[in-house]
Amino acid sequence: MSASEPVRQDADQRGTWDDVRDLPPSAKLVAKVLEYNDTMTQQQIAEETLLPSRTVRYALNRLEDENVIESRFSFSDARKRLYSLDIEA
Repeated sequence: MSASEPVRQDADQRGTWDDVRDLPPSAKLVAKVLEYNDTMTQQQIAEETLLPSRTVRYALNRLEDENVIESRFSFSDARKRLYSLDIEA
């Protein structure tokens, strides 16, 4: 690794759209849907994108790996998680 390469040292660092560029199309679609909708559950994302729940789950995992989304538990239903886009502007 050269000194000019950026290194992510902190897991809390926000991702960028460049991090999304090489992801599968389903992850890109989920990121775009989250860009236009502040916070959504996995079920809401599946309904909005018309993707199967399994594909949405895979896309969300890939986006979390790239630190471009945030997830938290829903206060109204602790079984659900709420997802929102967390990309540097």
